[in-house]
Amino acid sequence: MHFDQISAEPGLNVPSENPCRLLSFAKLSITPGEQYEGNTGGREALLVTLRGEATVRACGVEFAEVGGRRSVFDGKPHAVYLPPECAYEVSVAGRDGPFEAGVPMAVAEDGSAPFLIGPEDVRSSKRGISNFTYEDREILVRGQPHGRRVSRLIVGETYTPSGNWSGYPPHRHEADDPPNEAAMEEINYYRVSPEDGWGLAKHYTDAGDIDSVHTVRDDSVLMIPRGYHTVVSAPGCVTYYLWFLAGETRTQAARLDPRSQWVSRAIPMIQNAKENLR
Repeated sequence: MHFDQISAEPGLNVPSENPCRLLSFAKLSITPGEQYEGNTGGREALLVTLRGEATVRACGVEFAEVGGRRSVFDGKPHAVYLPPECAYEVSVAGRDGPFEAGVPMAVAEDGSAPFLIGPEDVRSSKRGISNFTYEDREILVRGQPHGRRVSRLIVGETYTPSGNWSGYPPHRHEADDPPNEAAMEEINYYRVSPEDGWGLAKHYTDAGDIDSVHTVRDDSVLMIPRGYHTVVSAPGCVTYYLWFLAGETRTQAARLDPRSQWVSRAIPMIQNAKENLR
């Protein structure tokens, strides 16, 4: 199984199956006045706030007022890095609303002491052009944040506007072929606005043993141990996904599907045509 729906019940909710070897995901939901206690075990984790505010205590370090956005469509996130074998507690004050966080995890041998990533640390950029324009946010990538040791995790967010594609041309992280491609697993966790809206996720391989189109809805997740992938939002809907990768290195290098790679080469021509029409 590569596609699943995540429960919205209080506590730590995980997919029913996970085909990835290094990478995993959980959604943490806490009601006002409650708390959750856990331990990362043999994995490093990044607690990325989806909505609400909480106090996070990890490995004896306290981070107060973590979060604050009303939803993933309201500003940039806070995130807290948790190293392996780290006991942590997330508590929500009774005066606050419900708290939700996405928790990407990767098998790891070591990592930095816990640290906080604030909205000011999240880099945002526009990618693509025309009807495959989207916003990308880098939360935890190579070289970010400076001076912190992270074993495998790479984490970011993508916003796909109404009727647009993101991650196009389709790409994969399947083979170690530096500098062209780095072998990495990937998982995408989706939210949609409005909540009853939808999008589509295409996932396939060169060999054709995987060739699927999934209906993306709120709280759905696509697990990608290998293969090409891309996403499109239905008209009138905005699709968000928390994307995260893990491999033997933290080098981001993707191979575009050669059958549609020409689309990316057309971007400068489209930009030049727009400039000439002004």
